[in-house]
Amino acid sequence: MNTVTTATCTAFLGHRRVANGSYAEVDQALRALDLSAGGLLVFDDASGALVDHPWPAGYAPAQPAGGPPDESEVVTVAQGVGRPRLGVVAREVTLLPRHWEWLAQQRGGASAALRRLVEEARRCQGNQDVQRQAKERVYRFMSAIGGGLPGFEEASRALFAQDSEVFARRTAHWPADVKAYLGWLARDAFADRSPPPVSGL
Repeated sequence: MNTVTTATCTAFLGHRRVANGSYAEVDQALRALDLSAGGLLVFDDASGALVDHPWPAGYAPAQPAGGPPDESEVVTVAQGVGRPRLGVVAREVTLLPRHWEWLAQQRGGASAALRRLVEEARRCQGNQDVQRQAKERVYRFMSAIGGGLPGFEEASRALFAQDSEVFARRTAHWPADVKAYLGWLARDAFADRSPPPVSGL
């Protein structure tokens, strides 16, 4: 059974959080505010990426992380191709001849061997991937909203050095809304630190 999740975002005016929720809810809240002074920044909650506003009615990003897909990554699947019940999608893979030779000798052929390798890597590196994506999410937000805040460079270095204590110290005096959202985005970024969820997120 497929689980459908609603994409959410958070809007800031300067360093003050003014809206959070689904894209439709945030759009409605922003339309009720005076935005003439500028300073509006909207962030996708899953990726930490900046989102342009206003967006078209009914818009919500289809990406789990990292922003909208690059054109080179968009895949068009023709009807009747592959095994649609399994969601199999054909893409080009470039390997060296020795890789193709090894794959050809594996049980089930190249495609089956590649699927097994990917699943094994996902099992072994799952936590590392979650942590890496969390760091990228945090850094996107920090760079967009906190680049001029005191301690930004030190906090950035601490983020990628896995030093949660220095990261917390360097961001401790940042504006309350920025710090709260940053803590929520960073919930998986440090192995030894799991900030409590922020109200409304």
